[in-house]
Amino acid sequence: MKMSTSTGFQLGSYGYSKIKRSITKEDKHLLSVVFHEADDRNKGFLTREDVKVAIAELFGYKPSKYEVDQIMNNYGMRFNSVIGLSLENYMIIMSDKLVAADEDENIRHTFMAFDTNCRGFLAVEDLQRAFSQVAPHIPNHTVQTCFRELDRDGDGRISYKDFDFMMKYDTKSHI
Repeated sequence: MKMSTSTGFQLGSYGYSKIKRSITKEDKHLLSVVFHEADDRNKGFLTREDVKVAIAELFGYKPSKYEVDQIMNNYGMRFNSVIGLSLENYMIIMSDKLVAADEDENIRHTFMAFDTNCRGFLAVEDLQRAFSQVAPHIPNHTVQTCFRELDRDGDGRISYKDFDFMMKYDTKSHI
């Protein structure tokens, strides 16, 4: 299948390879800041309660007892008489968690932002509205061409599955 000259997408019937997100310097700084903020009384490690606070601050939810148990059982170390999570182990766990959480969550939020009518699919009008707000210099015919390429089954709708495929598509592995 030839690559489109108008959009640069090559959407064949084969699968995609995930584009891996890597941890940036800013992410590492954020993780470190959250660790030190959650480290009640500056012990140099996080207790079970501190880990809950750190996860809530980073990811916006209170972790389950099971999730905290898994972290502490697999990565916890003994500090005097207390089991705690060192900065090094915390950075490993939270970096992996940050990479895994971000990609799919960001794709879902982006899709929902495009799907202003909450229909569960995108129509060409949704794409045109989004492009007019964020990239008004892109001509309408280019937006329509993009839409046709993303609408893989030709039903006039871009499903979440099609949108997810496009967002994760890695052109490097198919060129």
